Amino acid sequence: MPLPSTLLALLLSAAPRLTASIAPAAARPGDAVLVRVAGAGSEPRGELAGRPLSFFRAGREWRAFAPLPTETAVGPLAARIDSDGARTEATLAVVEPGWPAREISGVPARFVEPPPDVTARIAADRAAFDAAYARPPEPPRFRRAFAWPRRARLSGHFGEKRVFDGVKQSVHYGADVTGPVGAPIRAANDGVVVLVREAYLSGRTVLLSHGAGVFTAYFHLSRIDVRPGQAVRRGARIGLLGATGRASGPHLHWSVRVGGLFVDPESLLGIDPASGKAPPRAPRPPSPAPAAAAVTAVPAAGASGGPPGTPALEAPAAGAGAPPLSAAPSR
Repeated sequence: MPLPSTLLALLLSAAPRLTASIAPAAARPGDAVLVRVAGAGSEPRGELAGRPLSFFRAGREWRAFAPLPTETAVGPLAARIDSDGARTEATLAVVEPGWPAREISGVPARFVEPPPDVTARIAADRAAFDAAYARPPEPPRFRRAFAWPRRARLSGHFGEKRVFDGVKQSVHYGADVTGPVGAPIRAANDGVVVLVREAYLSGRTVLLSHGAGVFTAYFHLSRIDVRPGQAVRRGARIGLLGATGRASGPHLHWSVRVGGLFVDPESLLGIDPASGKAPPRAPRPPSPAPAAAAVTAVPAAGASGGPPGTPALEAPAAGAGAPPLSAAPSR
């Protein structure tokens, strides 16, 4: 027997309304963002920038960490959410990323492409990384915001275009943190060790899974202090800074992967999991053409985000014109 229209109206008005929001409200291409959904009785389905969202329960709402592809156009961008027959949208403003650039001249050809006799080892390293990243969805293991693995100056930023002898060769998909060999490197948040490896390009490497599709990677370590499968807490020492692998000097290459894509680590640091909020990211004007700098550069592991085995070239970890402290990332 159909419900009277008045009773049906009362039931509909009492049901929670499906709503969604994105933190931060403004983000750059290549950033990580947090999608929040309220009023969903069952797990929502949705997408952002053409990529599916993987939700987890957070109190009375559902949340998903999501990446903005680096090629995302500047302007409004909507996430579309469906749940229990209802649909909603949340919009954020994508602002100018102003990718930094660095010109490097006089690079020997042997540093641009690894020699043929190591391609099999590089392929094996790539397969190990892919297997570590291929974890089934799981809820977050963390409750606090992510932290820098080391408080020091940055010598390389996410999205930095590496230009060699006037030709663009690679894009940097991480943050390079300076320091002396032996400086402690700490877990950016609670997680579990999913890879410990001596890789050809990244040297002594640790990969942590934090749940919610979030991973952090630590390259070029001089020593590793954790083992596969070990649970670690935020701030726990996982190893020591070094220059192993194809590094041009002592530094930590720290990268963050969210929802299957590398993202700007500085964007993840601004998201507060407790409140579900994040300050908006300010647009950056396009960088001027870089001035040439003659340095010796070597491939750095996993920084390119390109096809398997594709190296990215790194400049020395220290030098003139020091960038801002990593302890105080710009927004």
